[in-house]
Amino acid sequence: MNQTRINRVLKQMEERGMDHLIISDPSSIDYLIGYDNHPGERMYALLLSLDGNHTLFLNRLFYLDQELDLDIVWYADIEDGPAKIAEKLQNGHVVGVDKNWEAKFLMRVMELASEECCFELGSICVDYVRMHKDEHEIELMRKSSLLNDQAIDQVIQLCAKGMLTEKQIGLQLDGIFQSLGCSGISFEPIIGYGPNGADGHHGCDDSTLKPGDSIVIDMGGLYQGYCSDMTRTVFYKEVSEKQREVYELVKKANETAETMIKPGVRLCDIDKAARDVISKAGYGPNFNHRLGHFIGKDVHEYGDVSASFDMEVQPGMIFSIEPGIYIQGEFGVRIEDLVLVTEDGCEVLNQYSKDLMIIG
Repeated sequence: MNQTRINRVLKQMEERGMDHLIISDPSSIDYLIGYDNHPGERMYALLLSLDGNHTLFLNRLFYLDQELDLDIVWYADIEDGPAKIAEKLQNGHVVGVDKNWEAKFLMRVMELASEECCFELGSICVDYVRMHKDEHEIELMRKSSLLNDQAIDQVIQLCAKGMLTEKQIGLQLDGIFQSLGCSGISFEPIIGYGPNGADGHHGCDDSTLKPGDSIVIDMGGLYQGYCSDMTRTVFYKEVSEKQREVYELVKKANETAETMIKPGVRLCDIDKAARDVISKAGYGPNFNHRLGHFIGKDVHEYGDVSASFDMEVQPGMIFSIEPGIYIQGEFGVRIEDLVLVTEDGCEVLNQYSKDLMIIG
């Protein structure tokens, strides 16, 4: 167990008046106790309690290859797993519940628990702690992003040949990341040629390149349990004046946002700074998503760089800065970096060039 992290979660629970917290997100459980499990449809939960009596609930199908310094309650498929959790909940206590927990488990626990138990959404207790990376996590995130820089260079070289479809490029990414020391991709990549690049979450298809196409490449790898994520946009053989204008505008928005990041600046103001650059140039409606998201063990973690998130950034936070302009039927441009908030500014974790690039 990582007692330091658990203590930080317990402090959040205490501040919010929660006596127990049911955690079902496998990434959060791994983060707290160093045990990685993928339970599928079976119940899997960690119960944290302010009194220090923490319990992990495991189906007997699961394989435990290490000693864990907490109580373990095993159950079989034919047993009532939620009932075993309900037995641990004390009368009249406030129980926080993970936002990801399936209703079939939660509702059964609520049915069996004492009427005096009060259930509340409790994910923020873990989410807030995971927002602040420790030194070990920061080093893993740096390394993960460095490997992503190397991987995207290989992808751009493949695109430059002009012979492969989006899907053919995308299928090679897992092998590329594994050759660099990653376990594989951190999410399904986006490779968008020409008009496909105007779809922010385009799925790789059988499209082929033609001169003048933009190529949006959004990709990431998983290194020792930590995700990378970056986007670069390049152009095949030639670039139009309109494409050049849009590209330089997106780059300016990206760099404007990164320049202002330091402790005390609000996430919503970072989003506004990038959005204002694009809006003043007349492309505001074409920037149709938030500026960024937090990242770590999961590629999308709690926290947005958006108008709806007024939290002040703090050292140790890592999130993306990814402005984009998407012109339906023509092309798209997105440039994405990961940034680490430092004591007096930010460190951009991606070092791959953002200068306009024509390939092929």
